[in-house]
Amino acid sequence: EGGLPKAETLKRIKELKGCSIDWLLTGEGEPFPEQSAQAARDTLGNPVNVDDFVYVPRYAIEAAAGHGSLVTNETPMFTMAFRKDWINSIISQEVSGLSVISVKGDSMEGVLNDGDTILVQKMNYIRRDGLYVLRINDNLLVKRLQLMPGNVVNVISANDAYPSFEIRLDSESDD
Repeated sequence: EGGLPKAETLKRIKELKGCSIDWLLTGEGEPFPEQSAQAARDTLGNPVNVDDFVYVPRYAIEAAAGHGSLVTNETPMFTMAFRKDWINSIISQEVSGLSVISVKGDSMEGVLNDGDTILVQKMNYIRRDGLYVLRINDNLLVKRLQLMPGNVVNVISANDAYPSFEIRLDSESDD
């Protein structure tokens, strides 16, 4: 009574609680050194290196698959994690300007449906034909873009009820 605990007692406390024997004996250092690092784990319980991920803001913004969706709030709700190697191989080596938003409407039905969540990258140019989110004035549209001769882009909906239209890239507009 009144002295240091026996070695077996210290060992048992360490096994049960995961605390440091040094801390139990001296009160110095980290009591739970293994928990200090707070290792992240995946859904299967495997350790995950958080540096292997890109953290992308999720906005309560909808890109209209229809006639346009007014952008009123550009404050992120939270962030979503994506594996860096996946982003680099599928999206781009450049991870800045990424965001996650929702699709609203039916003009891209069958390709992107109402309520779908999409990962987008902000850019001021068209790299190649494909799906893009366009900002026209304060409206966002999600459409398939096709580069045409004469510095023209054809803006195409998947749903035939929405006619395609053209945008001249050499126009004076800032949008």
